[in-house]
Amino acid sequence: MKLYQKRWFSVFTVVAGIGLLAGRVAAQPFEVLHTFSPTSGSPGTNSDGGHPYGALILSGNRIYGTVQDGGPSGSGSIFAVNTDGTGFTNLYNFSALSGTFLGTNADGATPLAGVILSGDTLYGTTEAGGTGGSGTIFSIKTNGTGFTNLYSFSLRANFLFPTNSDGAGPYGELVLSGNTLYGTAASGGPRLNGTAFAIHTDGTGFTNLHSFTNYDGVGPDAGLILSGNTLYGTTAGGGAAGNGVIFAFHTDGTGFTNLHSFAAGTTNASGIYTNADGRRLYAKLVLSGNTLYGTTEEGGPFGGGTVFALNTDGTGFTNLCQFANDSDNALPYDGLTLSGKTLYGTALGATNSTVFAINTDGTDFKTLYTFGDNDGSNPNAVILSGNTLYGTAHYGDSGGTGSNPSRGTVFRLVVPISLYYQNFADSLVLSWNDPVNILQAASAVTGTYTNVPGATSPYTNAVTGPQEFFRLLVPQ
Repeated sequence: MKLYQKRWFSVFTVVAGIGLLAGRVAAQPFEVLHTFSPTSGSPGTNSDGGHPYGALILSGNRIYGTVQDGGPSGSGSIFAVNTDGTGFTNLYNFSALSGTFLGTNADGATPLAGVILSGDTLYGTTEAGGTGGSGTIFSIKTNGTGFTNLYSFSLRANFLFPTNSDGAGPYGELVLSGNTLYGTAASGGPRLNGTAFAIHTDGTGFTNLHSFTNYDGVGPDAGLILSGNTLYGTTAGGGAAGNGVIFAFHTDGTGFTNLHSFAAGTTNASGIYTNADGRRLYAKLVLSGNTLYGTTEEGGPFGGGTVFALNTDGTGFTNLCQFANDSDNALPYDGLTLSGKTLYGTALGATNSTVFAINTDGTDFKTLYTFGDNDGSNPNAVILSGNTLYGTAHYGDSGGTGSNPSRGTVFRLVVPISLYYQNFADSLVLSWNDPVNILQAASAVTGTYTNVPGATSPYTNAVTGPQEFFRLLVPQ
């Protein structure tokens, strides 16, 4: 039986169609779940791996992720750890590279992307290694057994003109639909600018869906997202001004559309680049309804990057937030997580890295956490479970300083519970940022609260009859 603690994070009074809000937010405790150990030798090796780069995946109380280097061979690892920080396990350590032009091996190296989960199987990519030295696509069971190299990207022609047929350096997370995985390779391909691909989960049927040109983008570093039969993604560069694009195409490779090319700008005497909308998109988009949300690491009116929204038909581009280049919230390198009307993200920062939140309409920006000397820096994308964010930091201290610093952290951060409202002539629409919480109502503020049957966020309440008071019941 679940027990709940009654905490009034936000309480509404509805009288004659008017919503009155009195709210307060909870504390945000931060905890490092695992610190990756220092490395020794060249390439740097250790027992647990180092420098996490991709997003985490959560299943039950188990977290799965990758680290780009370290491990027994220095080629990176796949790991698992419990949500309370116990039970850290290296599920798989990638093997050492050999060769001079492009290091090769049987399984891949440098897994920059996080893994995705289907049933008891994890799927992911490595940026390097494999039989062609251009990266791999792999699968592995959640218990660490059954590692399979599903595909090795082919050898590139030479160092000066590194083309191939299928792409190289897959940086972004895969996306799964049925038995087909979709992804991107950041470089290589027939035009050098990267590719988008599809492959069956058994390793058959690899297809180059799109080879990028300069106009439609250069360097699709981020993973794709899927809605229906349409894939959406970003490129770090290229487009009309060379600052990156947002694109869409069908899962069969047809209908490629440049939805938005980021604008040209200027560089001032201090070397700060500014433009209208940002540049350098390294992060995967997030989709809600017909709106895409994302980040640019640099540019924007103040040079520190942006958080933006764009309709899926390419209209309605909006800067939700524009960061100053000297702010700790500057340089939002990684992707966003959406819950209700709240977007959660991370920033590399001018001095200290941060975790932030912002509403989907651009209001109520908050810095949720600022990293210190011992809890990590350069955080990657966070994921949300209940009211807790889980994430990784690329470095284990503030910038990786020192003669032999730790190689990153896994952390969790409890976020404020928020209850929002929109007041209309005949109804009140309530929304909240944690689907675990239960909406309750009472006829008086000190009355007996009961669960509102079937209430999920957003919830519409007709403004008729006697007044009602609402609150959230927060799981304990």
